[in-house]
Amino acid sequence: MKQYVIDELRPKDHHKIKEYLDKTYGPAEMESIYWVPLAVEVLTEIQHQHSDCQPFFFAIDLQEDQLALELLVRTKSRVRCACIGDAAEEQRIWIMDIVDAIFKLLDIVT
Repeated sequence: MKQYVIDELRPKDHHKIKEYLDKTYGPAEMESIYWVPLAVEVLTEIQHQHSDCQPFFFAIDLQEDQLALELLVRTKSRVRCACIGDAAEEQRIWIMDIVDAIFKLLDIVT
């Protein structure tokens, strides 16, 4: 699986990120996984067509010393479907910009 990883997080930065993610996206599921909803504007054609599968998400895995962003678009309603798969280029840019904006907002230097 493709990932965007930011490693060597300091404990105080981990705490700030966790606090932000909890507040913005709700508490982590499965210990360290946060679900970030994908903006409708960046859905692919097939994702737009699959209204039963919506909403779509990216998963962020926040560990003590790293943040890993899975570059896979998922839905919580199904395990397999044609609309689930690797993020399109526009989606990758969108979610990486979200993560970069979080770090900037929290004044975390990577």
